[in-house]
Amino acid sequence: MQSKSIVTCVFSVAILATTVNIASARAHYLRGHAAYRTSYHSIVRRAVAWQAEEAHGRHGRYGVRTVRAAASYGDAYSGIASVYSGGHTASGEYAAASGLTAAHRSLPFGTMVRVTNQGTGRSIVVRINDRGPFVRGRVIDLTPAGARALGFSGLAPVTLAVEGRS
Repeated sequence: MQSKSIVTCVFSVAILATTVNIASARAHYLRGHAAYRTSYHSIVRRAVAWQAEEAHGRHGRYGVRTVRAAASYGDAYSGIASVYSGGHTASGEYAAASGLTAAHRSLPFGTMVRVTNQGTGRSIVVRINDRGPFVRGRVIDLTPAGARALGFSGLAPVTLAVEGRS
């Protein structure tokens, strides 16, 4: 009878120890999850604040020169253009291959930009509705229709001139 009591006690202690370990591990996991959630939400809050500042033409406490001030009528940029298509854009639209839209790193959505192919001399006006390109040296990503209108299919040297807002 005594050996049965000892086995029961040992078994009970083992179950109790396992339960305590699981509970402490769960508490540790939840603390980490809450920290992740907090950091995620703080990032989202910062992104929303940045978008609001961009919409109002200012960029926060660091006094960075704004995109709107830099992208005034007649400003020109030059570099390499590439082709992209498909998927949803950063503005929420669908990137239609047949549309005359483009991606630029910093110009506000809705900015109309005249893109001139330096090799052929052809030019078109496109509307910025996405972010990119994210490759060094490239200044704009065009839809396939825009690239065809300019006379290229891969990469091309271009000049950009800001035309205004749509």
